[in-house]
Amino acid sequence: MTSSHEAKKQELPPTAWAVLGLLSFPGERTGYELKKWADSSLRFFYWSPAISQIYAELRRLEELGYAASARSGPEEARAKRRYAITDAGRAALAGWAADTAEAGPPVLKHGLLLRVWLGHLAEPERLRAMVGEHVERTREELAVVQEAMEQASGVPEWAFPALALRWSERQHLAELELAEALLGDLAGLSEAGAAGGVRPDSELVPEADAAGRQGDGDAPTPG
Repeated sequence: MTSSHEAKKQELPPTAWAVLGLLSFPGERTGYELKKWADSSLRFFYWSPAISQIYAELRRLEELGYAASARSGPEEARAKRRYAITDAGRAALAGWAADTAEAGPPVLKHGLLLRVWLGHLAEPERLRAMVGEHVERTREELAVVQEAMEQASGVPEWAFPALALRWSERQHLAELELAEALLGDLAGLSEAGAAGGVRPDSELVPEADAAGRQGDGDAPTPG
C-alpha cells in the first residue's frame, strides 16, 4: 500500500468501516441492498447511513482498493453494480476492528430527554404524551429487532451480528423500563405541583446558596 493510501486509511470515518463491514459477509451486494441491511441491523446499535453516504463510501473504498465492483450482465433487466470486499479491504478491516483505541465511548443523544430537561417550558400533559409516544415507538422497534434476531438465528455467518442484535434487544427493553419510570416521575411531579409542593425557582435552593448562585446566574450544578 502506498503512503498516500495509508494516510487515507487513517482518515476513514467509522461509516466507511461500517460499510466495509457489511461487505465482509459472504456474497456481493448492491448499494441498495447494503442500505436495506444497514436499516435492519446497524441502526439498532449504531446508525444507518443514508443511501448517498453508502455510495460515497463505496467509491472511497474502491479508490483505496478495499472494495471492488462489477456491473451485472445482460441477463438482468436493469444493470446493477455489485460490490465485494477485497483481500486488502478484509485485512484493513480486521486491523481496525481489533484496535480498541479507536472504539471510543458510546454517545447518547436522546431528543426526548432534551425536551424533558426543558419541561419547565412545556405543558405537563403534552410532555407525558410525548413520553407515552416514545414508549409505543420503542415497543415497535423492539419487535423489529426481535424479528431480525429470528432471521439471524441459526445462520453461522451471522453469529456475531446476532450477538449485537441480542444486545440491542436488551437495550430496547431497558429503554422501555426507563421510559415507563419517567412517566411515573412526571406524574409524581404533577401531583406535587397540584398539591403546592413545587415552589418557585428562587425557593428551590437554600437561602445562602441562592445569593451566591441563583443571583449570579450560575447553573444548578456542582463546581
